[in-house]
Amino acid sequence: MNSAGILRIPVLLSCALVLAPIVVVAQSRSETKEAKIARALSAAPESVSKAAKVIDRDDNGAETVLREGSNGFTCFPGHPGVVGDAPYCANQPALRWEKDLMILKAKPTNTEPGIVYMLQGGTDWSATDPNATSGTPIKEPPHWRVLWPFDPQTSGFSTEPKPTGTWIMWAGTPWAHLMINQKP
Repeated sequence: MNSAGILRIPVLLSCALVLAPIVVVAQSRSETKEAKIARALSAAPESVSKAAKVIDRDDNGAETVLREGSNGFTCFPGHPGVVGDAPYCANQPALRWEKDLMILKAKPTNTEPGIVYMLQGGTDWSATDPNATSGTPIKEPPHWRVLWPFDPQTSGFSTEPKPTGTWIMWAGTPWAHLMINQKP
């Protein structure tokens, strides 16, 4: 390979890194409604997803109802390739918990446990910091969550991410919750 060819490699890699997120966004915008619904519903057991509402969120958080539901669960297709935005299905207390986290409340205000299904797995920026927005993402296997205060001292659950079993994510914060790494 000549020197011109060697110089092109870093330029091509740089272009690929810049264009990759644009391709992910373009793909999600061109997806059909049916594809988004199918991905959203894949996040929960059929007993939950068959009667769940499905909502899509755009890049600014604006919501579009893709399908009405009747069982109190709402499923979201997420955006493939975006850390922290995997498909999930959540009950109303979990949605309250999520909203409180997004608007930076000091602690969640749900008065009963929130349930979230993420049977396709997911990613997050941190297992310890609920406000992290960068770093090396952690990969989460298929799981479901119980959004309710859990203390590792009294529960005996680990605070370390693991591929199977139960652990407490964001331990020591008001946002601590159970991660149950298995399909229900």
